[in-house]
Amino acid sequence: MSQSLNNLKHVAIIMDGNGRWAEARSHERVWGHIRGSSVVSNIVEEADECGVKALTLYTFSTENWSRPQIEISTLFSLLKKFLIKEKKRILKNKIKFRVMGDISSLGHETQELIKNLEHESRDMPGLKLTFAFGYGGRGEIVQGINDYLKKHPNKEITEAEFSNYMLLPDLGDVDLLIRTGGDQRISNFLLWQAAYAELYFTKTQWPNFTPLEFRTIYNEVANRERRFGGIMQKNDLSRVESQGIF
Repeated sequence: MSQSLNNLKHVAIIMDGNGRWAEARSHERVWGHIRGSSVVSNIVEEADECGVKALTLYTFSTENWSRPQIEISTLFSLLKKFLIKEKKRILKNKIKFRVMGDISSLGHETQELIKNLEHESRDMPGLKLTFAFGYGGRGEIVQGINDYLKKHPNKEITEAEFSNYMLLPDLGDVDLLIRTGGDQRISNFLLWQAAYAELYFTKTQWPNFTPLEFRTIYNEVANRERRFGGIMQKNDLSRVESQGIF
C-alpha cells in the first residue's frame, strides 16, 4: 500500500509569507510579492528535475479580495510580467501551462496572455504547471455539483464521477501539499484533490524558499509510508510482533 518516490506525481504549494517577509525588513508588503515572484521559476525548474508531473501553485485565492487594493494590483501586475518573461522558457521546457479559477477580473491583455500560452502549450508532454488564480476549493466543489446536476438531474453521483467535474480533472489527486510561511492550514486550496495528500508546513517564507529546500521536502515525504487508510501486510505485522511491541 505504500508509495515510492516516483509516485509523488502532483505537488501543490501555498506560497505564503511574502508580506511578513517584507514587513520584517521594514518594506511595504508589495515588496514581498515582488521578491516572491522571482522564486517561482526556480521552484518550477526544480520540481521538473525531481520528476514531478504536475505542479499547482496558489497564486490568488477568492479570499485575497479582502487585501488592500495596491497589493491586489501588484499581484495582477506580477502575473502579467511572469507570463511575458517566462513564456519562452515554458515552451522550451515543454511545460503545459494553465490557470484554474476566475480570471475575469484581470485586464484584457493579461487574459489574452493566459489564453495564448494555454493554447500554445496545450499539447506539451512535460510538467503540468497550473496557477490557481481567483480560486477557492469550496467554490470549485459547488460548481462541480451544479454542473453535474445540470447534466444528470435526479441522479446520484459517485466519487469517481465527481472527480471528473473538477476544474482540471486530469491533474488528479494531490500527493504532496507544501505551505511556506509557518501557518498550518490549507486555506480552501484543492479541498477535494488533497483528501489524501501528504502535508508539509515549513516556517520558511516564500521569498526565501529555495530549490534545495523543495528537493529536501520532496525526498523526505517520498520516504513516508502512504497507506491511504490501509494496514500493514501480514509479514510486516509479524515483524512488529516479534519485536515485542504488542
